[in-house]
This record gives sequence, structure tokens and C-alpha cells, in this order.
Amino acid sequence: MVQPKLFLSLYWHMHQPDYRDSLSGKYMLPWTYLHAIKDYTDMAHHLEVNTNARANFNFVPVLLDQLEDYNTQFKSKNIKDPLLELLAWQDLGAISDEQCCLIVQSCFKSHHEKMLSPFPQYQKLLHIYQATEPVPEACGNELQYLSAQYKADLLVWYHLAWTGESVRRTSPVIKRLMEKGMQFNLQDRLDLFHLIGDLIAGLIPRYKALQDANRIEISTTPHHHPILPLLLDFKATKDAMPDAPLPHAAHYPGGKLRARAHVESALKTHKTRFGATPKGMWPAEGGVSKAALALMAEHGVQWAATGQAVLANSLAKSGLNAADKRDYLYKPYVIEENNHALLCFFRDDQLSDKIGFEYAKVHSMEAVSDFVRTLEHIQQYNTSTNNPVVSVILDGENAWEYYPYNGYYFLEELYRALANHPNIEMKTFGDIVALHNSKKINAPILPQIAAGSWVYGTFSTWIGSADKNLAWDLLCDAKAVYDKAIHKLDDLQQAACAHQLAICEGSDWFWWFGDYNSAESVSSFDQLYRMNLINLYKLLQKPVPDALHKPISVGAGEPAVGGTMRRGQA
Repeated sequence: MVQPKLFLSLYWHMHQPDYRDSLSGKYMLPWTYLHAIKDYTDMAHHLEVNTNARANFNFVPVLLDQLEDYNTQFKSKNIKDPLLELLAWQDLGAISDEQCCLIVQSCFKSHHEKMLSPFPQYQKLLHIYQATEPVPEACGNELQYLSAQYKADLLVWYHLAWTGESVRRTSPVIKRLMEKGMQFNLQDRLDLFHLIGDLIAGLIPRYKALQDANRIEISTTPHHHPILPLLLDFKATKDAMPDAPLPHAAHYPGGKLRARAHVESALKTHKTRFGATPKGMWPAEGGVSKAALALMAEHGVQWAATGQAVLANSLAKSGLNAADKRDYLYKPYVIEENNHALLCFFRDDQLSDKIGFEYAKVHSMEAVSDFVRTLEHIQQYNTSTNNPVVSVILDGENAWEYYPYNGYYFLEELYRALANHPNIEMKTFGDIVALHNSKKINAPILPQIAAGSWVYGTFSTWIGSADKNLAWDLLCDAKAVYDKAIHKLDDLQQAACAHQLAICEGSDWFWWFGDYNSAESVSSFDQLYRMNLINLYKLLQKPVPDALHKPISVGAGEPAVGGTMRRGQA
């Protein structure tokens, strides 16, 4: 018997929460546009140049909302991101103390080994700052000793370091600025500023072109990235954590309607942007339950994906064998509920986490060889007549700053090795669905789903501790006020309140609460979350509770890759 080929589905998840103060439109953090020019550009490039490679991409609608907003800002010349605005500032010698602090406190935020150390001129700027670094309470006054030229050079180098490797190799502007190295003038800064605008404007069209050429499949996520099972029922937590304490609120008020709204908005806006309704959906953080998957299937979603531990827990809940992952992991499963069905794919934690956490530490050729060799072993072990289906699912943006050259050589060699391998075929999840529908691949029915996420198979990252539960209770209180007040407002006011509520329901705020995260990150997201809840009360024209003026959580940890990613297994 000829051994069936292995089908590999690479799935890159692209997501940033809403960093805007919705009342002013001002961006509180710059991560959306920085990842846009660094990671979203590079990830598109590797598929554009390797015409034999195929992959899946997931774009969360709230990320796309912000990319479109940045594009509008450039067109209107009304920049609402304070750091980006300073890049094009006419006279950096006349900025405020606050703006000066923003520059020096922002422009060294990167992985220094891979994004600062390779550039001697950038290193010099760091050494100058270290020699003049003030005590925090005197930040602005002392930093005004730094010249306007220093601030110009620092702004340019920070943005050069946050530019994708593919852009560095093709853009005359970037090449010229890197060769110049210092003494950047206003025109240099404006040239870089306009390049950033062009890169952002081109992103959605680039991915749409790859989709239209059948090179990639693009999926979506419920609009503002909420954990659907928790909106639907807090008790879903108990499936994987039976002893976990829950919020004081018995449930999230009106959670089913809110979950439905996020799903419907995602499908609608995705079709507008990419010209087709998505076949698949990555539920935020791979958060699934029977009810959540049924909701997606009810809306025509043909496939979803989640974590390996969810499958193991689900098999155990179904009374099925989960002893050896080689026997149960490498296949999709049919999930049926209420006369609707979809295929569910499950993440290979080992391979996914190796890309996310391990391969940055070794030479790219060694990393790719290890990855391919693992796939070959899976293909050779397969004893069925079915093609093994391996799902490698991970963050498509946050890992690369820990790789040399933003992962350029790793991704280039990975795609080349996979696209040319005689026993491996790169497939999208939609391809697998089509093969299943034509009975060329069998997918067993999974009788029970154990609610959980791709992180440890639980919801522990978002609920079940004192600070995370407090955050939920504050949201539940706001939702109760919302339900009573919303009908007294006019249509425009209602729409603004509904949008603000959706932002508050996002998963990211809960992700960062916890002493295992860094103090700076926890503080930033704590403030953002409370600001969003405060804005909701203001839009509802209701008093702001005193509790929203007090921190929810305090961090003290040093998590891997800054806490932006987690491993699939503890």
C-alpha cells in the first residue's frame, strides 16, 4: 500500500485589540500600525514569492477596523496616533515634555537582541538615553536635554526596526535611510511616514489578491474577539476546571444575543472587505463549547479550529480513547448540534509551540529540518488509508521579533521545504472541507465537546482568578446598566453604546490580568479596560462607578515573549 500523503494546514492568526479611546479617536498604544508594517507585510510577502505554498490566515475584524482607520487618517492628514504623529512633526525642538517622554519611553520597546543590537546607530541612541535617563517623576524636564536631532534619529530608527524585512530589501526609502544612519531631517521622516501609510493601505488588497488567486484562505473571528463560550455561559469554565471560582454574577446578561451580534458582524464585514463570506472561523483564543460551535454552524460557518487539549478532553468526555495523539489528533472531526454541522480542526501543540517559542533560538535550516522531520514521522506512522491532517495554528505576528531578520529566512526556507516535499501537501482548511464533502477524507463524529480554549484546554487565562472575575463582574454591572438605559437613547447613541460594549467584551483585557504578566503590560491593559467601561457609562449618560477608578490587577512576572503568546500546554 502506498502511504497517503500528509496534509498540512498552516494557520496564522492576526489580531490586535482596539487600542483607541472611542470618545476621542486617539490611539493609546501603537501596536496595530507597528505590526502592520513589520509582520503583516512580511507574512504576505512570503506567500507572494512562493507560488507553490498555501496557508490559512485569520484576520480579526477589530484589527481590520483599525487598519482601515489608519488608512483614513493618512488620507485626511489627521493622525490620531501620537507616536506616529511625532514621526512627521515639523519641529521636534518645540514639543512638550509629555511628547518627549512618549518618544523615549516608546522607542526602545522591542526585543533588543534581534531588533536593536543589529544596528550600531540605534545602539548609540540607547547608550545616550541610558546616560541621561531620569527618575520617572522628572521625565519630561530632564529629557529636554536631548536635542531635536536625537529625537528625530530615535523616531526614525524605531520605525526602521519595526519595518518588515521584505520591505527593507525592496524599498528604496528604507535602504536610503539605513545607509544614511543618522542626522535624519524632516524630509527623511516624511518619506518614512508616507511609506508607512502606503504599506498599511496595501495590506487588505494584498491578502485579498492572494485569496482570489486561491493561494490562501482567510477566516474570521467574532468581531471584537470575545470568548464566545463565556458570553454564553460562565459555567462552561467548569468543563476543564471543575473547582474554579466564577464571577459573582450568575451569567453574562443577554450573552447569547451579544455572541450572535459578534458573529454576524464578523461575517458581514469580512464579506465587504474580501468579497466573499468566510468558510471558517477561529473562535477567539480557540474558545469552544457545544453552544458556541452550534452558533457558528447555524450562521453557515463550515469549519472551526481549537486546541489539542480540547480534543483530548472531549474524547475523554465522550468515552473515547485519547491515549496516543498519533491515533486521534491528525484528523478533523464532525460536530453536530441542532441540525447543523461543521468540521473542527485541532492544533498540534508541539509543532505550533516550536514555531512560537523554540525555533527562534536555532539556525533556520536546523529549525526547518526539525519541523519537516516531525511531519515525516507523522506521515510514516499513519496506519489508516486516510491522509493525516496536521493543523499548525499560532499567532502570526508576535513571534517574529524574537527571530533574526523577523523570521525572514525561517519562513522562506519553511515554505520552500513544504511546497516541494513529495509526501506533504499544503492545504487550507477549506480544501479539507471540500475533500470531506466529496468523501475523499473521512471525519469521525465527536459526540461531546469539552468547553475550553487552545491555552491548556481551559479558560484559566480569562476567568477563574480573583482579578479576572472582578473584571467580569464590572462588565456584568455595566451590561445591566446598558440594558436598562439603551432604549432611552436615539439611534445614533444606541449604535455608539453597542459598539463600546462590544469593545469591552473583548478577550484581551482578561488575558493580561494576572501577576504572572509584567507590571507594565498589566497596567496598560488595566487602564485601557477601565477606560472602555468608563466610556460606556458616559455614552449611556450614567454615573461612573468608583470601582472603575481603581486598578483591577497588578503584574510582577516575566512571561515568555513578553506575555503576548502562550503555549498550548502548561
